[in-house]
Amino acid sequence: MKHRRVPSPQPGPALAPMVAQPLGVKLQAAAALHQQGQLDQAEVLYKEILQAQPRHFDALQLLATLAVQRNHAAQAMVLFELALKIHPANASVLSNRGSALLNLNRPQEALDSCDRALQVRPDYAEALSNRGNALWALKRPAEALQSFDHALKLKPDYAEALSNRGAALRALNRHAEALDSYDRALRIRPAFAQALNNRGAALQDLNRHAEALEDFGRADFAQGWQNYEWRWKRKLNQDKLRNFSQPLWLGKESLAGKTILLHAEQGLGDTLQFCRYARQVAALGARVVLEVQPALKTLLQDLEGVSLVLGRGERLPDVDYHCPLLSLPLAFKVDLGTISGEPYLHSDPDKRQAWQERLGPGRNKRIGLVWSGSTGHQNDHTRSLALTDIQGLLSEQADCYCLQKELRPADREALANTPGDHGGHQRGASGRGDGQRSVAAAGLQPGLALVA
Repeated sequence: MKHRRVPSPQPGPALAPMVAQPLGVKLQAAAALHQQGQLDQAEVLYKEILQAQPRHFDALQLLATLAVQRNHAAQAMVLFELALKIHPANASVLSNRGSALLNLNRPQEALDSCDRALQVRPDYAEALSNRGNALWALKRPAEALQSFDHALKLKPDYAEALSNRGAALRALNRHAEALDSYDRALRIRPAFAQALNNRGAALQDLNRHAEALEDFGRADFAQGWQNYEWRWKRKLNQDKLRNFSQPLWLGKESLAGKTILLHAEQGLGDTLQFCRYARQVAALGARVVLEVQPALKTLLQDLEGVSLVLGRGERLPDVDYHCPLLSLPLAFKVDLGTISGEPYLHSDPDKRQAWQERLGPGRNKRIGLVWSGSTGHQNDHTRSLALTDIQGLLSEQADCYCLQKELRPADREALANTPGDHGGHQRGASGRGDGQRSVAAAGLQPGLALVA
């Protein structure tokens, strides 16, 4: 995820003489609290000003920027629109409005808003950086890079723009330049967590894995897990937010003798990664109910520590607490030294035997291949390969099996032109048409030497 900073607002029109002094003093106090990070207190003062003068431009735009900082993008948009009715050509509001639109996953409108800001103020570095973020979201990394470079000519010490510039360079496969951009950002802000994370990814791109691990290890895990709870404030995640009457458990309350619901919230891979913490929850004396995507129910049926596994949509039992799977690292204060590497997923013995019989004896190592994710993912262009990208890795010294659930048209054509038996995939990934469920089990079977 790219880092966006909301710049300081520009001054608005002067207040009417009768209210200028008291509201001006209150606005100064609110802005000071805002800069100190005391957002609740600042919000109270901004709203008091707006009660006295609903068209107070500075209070509107400052309250809107506060909403952006809290990831309340929809609320921010309402306030920005009110501010623009008063002062339609304010570059700061137009730029910040672009940031809010990005948080609402409306990148084209965000780009338009930033362009309007730059028509008013062409030398506005923050608007150029926000424009770069919008172009990156629109999968136009070359243009995004130009926008970040322009911002940095105006403001060379702009750490956020340097970090985001690195993301654009990575998308253009210019990994060494991306690394340099992250290094420049970190010289300006040594504790810039997003730049550290991005730098680690760039080092991975360059196959410098040991150095990448050092960067990831420098990150502040405790603060990172805490900050990750802000994901629920984004509109993009609102459909995943579950409104339970039972309290959220984040590690504070005793679970002895209690029943807790652990529920999946994101993709299949996230569920497979974070279900590992179920046994730690059970070790606290809890009865654990695990709700997952239906495609994973069979695979996770015997997960250690879990008393009941349900597919999403099935009737839930009475529970005392609930916790999303990706909040469990926060509950257990996970850091690099406490991430467990012990095996916790196991395939069904009957399915394993059935696959062994179907595949038969083999002299070569068997390798299962998956090369792309969901076409609906917003970052699919940065995380998926085409089959033609990996065909050069195929060898007569290994038997390769396609475990790809979703075949794109170009991949289907490439597969048809690849020597070998394609019958398995033509009948479905499992050969029996039961899709994800069997792929998950097959991908874990010991019959495969490697799943890549």
